[in-house]
Amino acid sequence: MSSLDVARAELALAVLYLNKAEARDKICRAIQYGSKFLSNGEPGTAQNVDKATSLARKVFRLFKFINDLHALVSPNAPGTPLPLILLGKSKNALLSTFLFLDQIVWLGRTGIYKNKERTELIGRISLYCWLSSSVCTTLVEIGEIGRLSGSMKKLEKELKNTNKYKNEQYRAKLQKSNERSLALIKAGMDIVVAVGLLQLSPKKVTPRVTGAFGFASSLISCYQLLPSPQKTKTT
Repeated sequence: MSSLDVARAELALAVLYLNKAEARDKICRAIQYGSKFLSNGEPGTAQNVDKATSLARKVFRLFKFINDLHALVSPNAPGTPLPLILLGKSKNALLSTFLFLDQIVWLGRTGIYKNKERTELIGRISLYCWLSSSVCTTLVEIGEIGRLSGSMKKLEKELKNTNKYKNEQYRAKLQKSNERSLALIKAGMDIVVAVGLLQLSPKKVTPRVTGAFGFASSLISCYQLLPSPQKTKTT
């Protein structure tokens, strides 16, 4: 493959990635929280970028609550324990509520909805919904990682006389476990970000801490949205 073919393939991958509204949203999120980290809550250019990007991101999330509403009414994977099902459905309900209320916040901050006090109240309620959904996500990921760990140990016993890394089923479970672990780290970071935005612990979770965790969480989200080589090829 020539260098020109490599460049074309990389550009095609970039186009595929940037065509996703979710990817653009997460890139804007990284800019938003990076600016919050730089500003540390002080007035200036960085804080202006933080506020402007935060408002712009709300446009990307218009009607996005339908995604989690659909997941809420969709059937679960067979064999999923009831506690994980309930936690997963709670996460979907809370996240859908957060995204719906966030649209009202957007209407208020653009001046379409005139009640400023109610807009601020709805904004706090929406953030509490996001905080709660992040807690549910954390618990779900812990439970799923535990289930995967158990099935991997069982498979290891069956493959004790062979190289387990050559087994396709084991590699698939290992990859899934790594993905779940990354999602767990992200959910934990999002909890810190939500606590910072709600100012529940202002002395410990300062705007700079919130910005740092939000920026790191955004980079994880950007990575999670990267298309796999197989998907890119079929596209």
